[in-house]
Amino acid sequence: MLYLARYHAVAAYVTRRADSPDDCADMIAETFTTAWRRLDDIPPGGEARLWLYGGARRTLTNHFRAQVRRSALAVRLREELAARTRPVSGGDGGAAGRAFRRLSPGNRELLALVGWEGLDHAQIAKVARLLARRRTAAPAPRPQAAGQGAGRRRPGCGLVRLRTVSLAERKS
Repeated sequence: MLYLARYHAVAAYVTRRADSPDDCADMIAETFTTAWRRLDDIPPGGEARLWLYGGARRTLTNHFRAQVRRSALAVRLREELAARTRPVSGGDGGAAGRAFRRLSPGNRELLALVGWEGLDHAQIAKVARLLARRRTAAPAPRPQAAGQGAGRRRPGCGLVRLRTVSLAERKS
């Protein structure tokens, strides 16, 4: 009953103060969720609208505060990533970058684990096992008609595992 009686007033209050329709919907929902949790604290009659305005104001304040934090974090992350990110060699990656991009996804990942992440053979084998385990936990692919895509693999699947086994064998 409270929701039906006060929805339009709370919605108008929030939409006049927020920019995004999605944010408005979230804040209206949060305001009424709080009201539902604190139903015993809401005064009767016309005072309920004022109580809901107070709740909406707190929800708006929290939203704007979180927006400022997210923006500051995004700026900081962009700056950190800009300082860390650099091409493989030269402006566009040069010959090494072009060769790297021509590799299959599995081979690119293998080289990245060795060259960029500094992993040894045993660590790469562990990563490959974890990836394989994750693949087996994924839903099974849809059945295909006879002859359609027979023998095809998803790009990069299995390649890292095969190469890792080969590297692990070389180590022993």
